[in-house]
Amino acid sequence: MGRLAVGALVAGVICAALGYWSLKSYLHSDGFRRLLSGEVSNVLGMSGEFSPFSWDGLVVDTASFEATGNHVIGSLHADRLHSEVNLSGVRRGVWDLYGASVNRVDVTLDTRNMPDNAAPPDYFLEKTPSSVKRGWLPNEVEISGLDLRELIVRALVDDGEVFANGMRVRVERAGDKHAYRADIDGGRIRLPWSLLPEVNLDRVRLRYQNASFFVTDARASVFKQGRIDGSGEWNPRAQQYAAEGNVRGIKCDEVLGADWAKHLTGDVASSFIIERRSTGPLATGTLIIKNGVLTALPVLDSLAAYADTRRLRVLALSEAHADWRWQKGELSLSNLVLSSESLVRLEGRLVIRGRSLDGSFRLGLAPGTLAAIPGAETVVFLPGERGLLWSPLHITGTMDDPQEDLSERLVAAAHGRMFDVIPETGEKVLKFTRSIIDDSGVIEKGTDVIDSAADTLMNGVFNGLLGGGNLSPKPPKTPPKTE
Repeated sequence: MGRLAVGALVAGVICAALGYWSLKSYLHSDGFRRLLSGEVSNVLGMSGEFSPFSWDGLVVDTASFEATGNHVIGSLHADRLHSEVNLSGVRRGVWDLYGASVNRVDVTLDTRNMPDNAAPPDYFLEKTPSSVKRGWLPNEVEISGLDLRELIVRALVDDGEVFANGMRVRVERAGDKHAYRADIDGGRIRLPWSLLPEVNLDRVRLRYQNASFFVTDARASVFKQGRIDGSGEWNPRAQQYAAEGNVRGIKCDEVLGADWAKHLTGDVASSFIIERRSTGPLATGTLIIKNGVLTALPVLDSLAAYADTRRLRVLALSEAHADWRWQKGELSLSNLVLSSESLVRLEGRLVIRGRSLDGSFRLGLAPGTLAAIPGAETVVFLPGERGLLWSPLHITGTMDDPQEDLSERLVAAAHGRMFDVIPETGEKVLKFTRSIIDDSGVIEKGTDVIDSAADTLMNGVFNGLLGGGNLSPKPPKTPPKTE
């Protein structure tokens, strides 16, 4: 029995040595490189290949992995890859790779002109093991974790290019072999939109499970002190995604045009929800400006001089908020409120389609503000809530040439209140004095004053706020000379 035991032990050692030698021989062969190339290509849904392997025992290094595809991912390049093989995985029928690291991955994406009902690429479907067996050798590959030192992404979208770099990614298994956790730290994202041109990532925590991605925590910084916090999920199979979060700590002068930024100060904050609809991406949220102050606007200076008051020269905003909705290049602002307590209040909605405007508002002014314009506070503006005088206001035209309907009503009211006609003679008289006047110059001068104020209002506020380049008031019209 002793000799049999010794013989069995020797035979076991020899078999183990032969098995180890056989495994190591296969790992060092070009067949394993082709197997790994095929498995990674299968996962990515691309055609790719590793460069020749360099082995040191069970530790493998390779210079690069190159892949191309015809779906969302157009190309992928990875350099300086490193890993180690854990032979214990052979018992489970897999090649278990651990301690994997990549120096850099460069990916190009193209999401333009994708039909809404397009089938998801193959790499978002669950993979089944290859039916080709190499005797007792495994035909599956598992990666326990991955350390990616730098991720670079170039993505073409409908509005231009999104470029992200400097991101470090760490991936580890989370439960079964189809679940992973990933941490993304650092990095910078350059966006094609002037309103938010660049975002600096602080960290992103996400999970992959059941062919879906879940962002559990995402934090980023924008401008000097702006912060973005969000979360979301993406189901490629169902082609559905959703994200929500908030933005805070942004200054008005960081997001507004250069001209308007000179006149509006305050802190911008907004919530956001982004989701995919059958008609395309939809973004909604609520925007708030805190500590808002309007200073030295030409329109405020003009109204202050006209109303003989300094209250309009520096306007502290007690309220400034709106609900916003964006889809297919159309921005809608609803429940919009701009208010300076007991002085001025604007309520309504505004739709911006490209450069065109369509807005319906109610404008409230403190009694006495427009007392110098006959009929303004009795015909155009009427008493209402909050102790203000209210008038409807409709905005049309474009951001370069906005149009409003208030000035015409003010002119009509002024004409109606200032003048009357004596039926017997047809002569015009001042309603307040009943003095007969010659309207050859007076009417034109009064009209010019109102028209000039309206031009200043439209040029100063709407052009500056919505992207125009000139906040300076137009010069007043020169009254015609009287004979």
